[in-house]
Amino acid sequence: MRAVVYHGRGDLRVTDVAEPQVGAGQVTLQVGYNGICGSDLHEYFAGPIFIPDGAPHPLTGRELPLTLGHEFSGTVVEVGSGVTSVAEGDRVAVEPLYTCGQCDRCGSGRYNACSSIGFHGLMHDGGMAEYTVVPATMLHKLPDSVSLEMGALVEPMAVAFHAAKLGQVRGGDTAVVFGAGPIGIGLWHALKGTGVESVFVVEPSPTRRAAIEKLGATTLDPTSVDVPESVKDATGGKGADAAYDAAGVQAAIDTAVATVGAGKPLVSVAIYEKPLEVTLLSLVLAESRIQGSLCYTGDDYRAVIELMSRGHYDTTGWMEKIAMADVVQEGFDALHAGHKMKVLVDPSLG
Repeated sequence: MRAVVYHGRGDLRVTDVAEPQVGAGQVTLQVGYNGICGSDLHEYFAGPIFIPDGAPHPLTGRELPLTLGHEFSGTVVEVGSGVTSVAEGDRVAVEPLYTCGQCDRCGSGRYNACSSIGFHGLMHDGGMAEYTVVPATMLHKLPDSVSLEMGALVEPMAVAFHAAKLGQVRGGDTAVVFGAGPIGIGLWHALKGTGVESVFVVEPSPTRRAAIEKLGATTLDPTSVDVPESVKDATGGKGADAAYDAAGVQAAIDTAVATVGAGKPLVSVAIYEKPLEVTLLSLVLAESRIQGSLCYTGDDYRAVIELMSRGHYDTTGWMEKIAMADVVQEGFDALHAGHKMKVLVDPSLG
């Protein structure tokens, strides 16, 4: 079968690999679509970062080279022994986490922050292929009203939904999202879907601002307006009830710290290739804080799929599909250059 195999920084190959064999407790999926994640871009242009290099991952036993892809949907084509939760023909989204189930984090219910966490597609051969084998416990059935294209977006939208919850905002509050890439768009959808009407999206790129404005978002251009002052004006001087960093750059962090209100959180959901500085005195003087957000839980997946079933998520203007053969030029390179926002790889196109 054809697959997109990562061999190291700048070395991504579309090649033939052996079709994986299903085992007990597992299922084989014919992959519908696989999204290229920001984490995949970091691996290709600056990695290996999370992909094991030189020592196998403790839970999966795998290291590079391996097939990428952790944002994917598919159709069950084979069921291993002992699997009763799904059947052949079921359409599913995949929650691609490998966890130990033994560490304190897993024991307290925070399995998304497992001390040995692994990802299908980063620490194990993933879904950027024609077929992949996953544990049945990773699967979430898709209702008839949710397409396989949308199913491949459940993973990044669940990342955003989990972060949105950690901000602890509710109807009547004001939230500010920094960055209008896929996670920023997901945050806007999640906040709106949970009843937060006052949401500002801060984005310097005219293209990205235009894309999210077409969805109905209110944007702020940090190159032309004073974002903290604009938010204070909109909130009677108190500042945002929560800010979310989905940009991962120093300017966004600096502005977000100045935007969030006293005692309120800045939720960090970006991947940082380089260390960033934070003016801690600003946090101390306002008793505000930075809250990390990692991955998602099954509850987040179920919430996103339910919102999708009601048509809440709109992909107009920011998502497109490509063939596997075009994954480097039309996928990784185009995304890195800012020419595209979200790309789904369609294995059926070769």
